[in-house]
Amino acid sequence: MKKTVLPKMLSFSAADLREQIEALPEGSALIGISTDGRAIAVGLDAETPHVLVCTASGGGSTAMLRSLTAQFLHQGAHALVLDPKRISHLWARGLPTVTHCGNIAGIHDALIGLADELKRRLDLGGDLDGVPRLIVAIDEANTTLRQLARYGRRRRSG
Repeated sequence: MKKTVLPKMLSFSAADLREQIEALPEGSALIGISTDGRAIAVGLDAETPHVLVCTASGGGSTAMLRSLTAQFLHQGAHALVLDPKRISHLWARGLPTVTHCGNIAGIHDALIGLADELKRRLDLGGDLDGVPRLIVAIDEANTTLRQLARYGRRRRSG
């Protein structure tokens, strides 16, 4: 009988996890561990400044968003955490460089503020020295977008 070898999964109890994270270049975050034990990372500086985490319910997207956001906060980033379930990212509440929004009105207002911040950053003409990386973590994006659309219709009609 042939033995099935499962891939090594990211484990927060791995003895060298902290060392693997600390060894990553600035602007990178650990997303997994390969079958041979090497860190698998996403690099926002070398690749793209966007990451999409998409899974079915219970697939780990909330945990992945939490991990990515925490790693970038550790590197000095600021974060906008949009948490429509209001309970998925309570860890982020009260952190000095995090804006946590847990209701649709707050999420709407935060996105308006985000548009203003992105315009301000564009107006800097690429001179972003001293401007912290901004992480925007949107949990349950499909549900959030539907709720935002309903919220916008109610505001316009009411």
